[in-house]
Amino acid sequence: MHKNELTLCGLAAVQARWQRDPAAIKRLFFDEATGRRIGTICRALAASRRVYRCVPAAELEKVAGSMHHGGIVAIVDAPELQAPPARELAAWAAQKQPLLVLDRVGNAHNLGALARTAAFFGVRHLIIPDAPTAARPNDAAYRVAEGGLEAITVWRVPALPAFLSALRTAGYDVVGAAARGGRPEVHGAAPTPIALVLGNEEHGLAPEVAKACSRLVTLPGTQAVESLNVSVAGAVLMWELWARRQTPPPRPATRPGSSPKPRATHA
Repeated sequence: MHKNELTLCGLAAVQARWQRDPAAIKRLFFDEATGRRIGTICRALAASRRVYRCVPAAELEKVAGSMHHGGIVAIVDAPELQAPPARELAAWAAQKQPLLVLDRVGNAHNLGALARTAAFFGVRHLIIPDAPTAARPNDAAYRVAEGGLEAITVWRVPALPAFLSALRTAGYDVVGAAARGGRPEVHGAAPTPIALVLGNEEHGLAPEVAKACSRLVTLPGTQAVESLNVSVAGAVLMWELWARRQTPPPRPATRPGSSPKPRATHA
């Protein structure tokens, strides 16, 4: 595999890429069981004369570089990460786009898990810093994301504190997650677009990043353990900040064959 290529493992990840950009798949390898489920993809690859092949388990593991390949491996070009143009920030704010910002989250599995949750809750933009300790969308991240990285755009910015300041200028409420010392109140003003900032697994938010946030929040717990894993904390905060207010309340349950009683009205 070439340096600028990566492997997408697992049927969910491969199908998500196929649905978003069929031409992106350069080569495809799969086991016999999975091959029976991807006839449409194989026919299209054959028509465009791209490589696709059913291979033994040992060869599939070698292609994937991992035993966790899920029965299928697609070879695609690695993404080129860029910084968002300044005009995009104002457009995102006007559209009330939620943003997920990661401050040197170093584990690719955590990056993938956060991307999966973000996609589930409708987040379309994820921002990481151009730092050597920050995980990037690699093979492991795509595998854990289960197709989530196909639903969002990953941006890379040179200086995170300056970017967060620009977000605040654009109208964002920049909410930093702190293991301790933040306020327990998570919700913000509903009309205000929110950018959630999650810190490094061991060190949390860098001081200059925390200072650039509008506010810091801390999830209250029992103190039986020090903190949550960053991907779990991120999921809880995404629900509280964005998804919860967008979810309609459940309708009252009614028995089969019955209808809700009409409410009394007063003149």
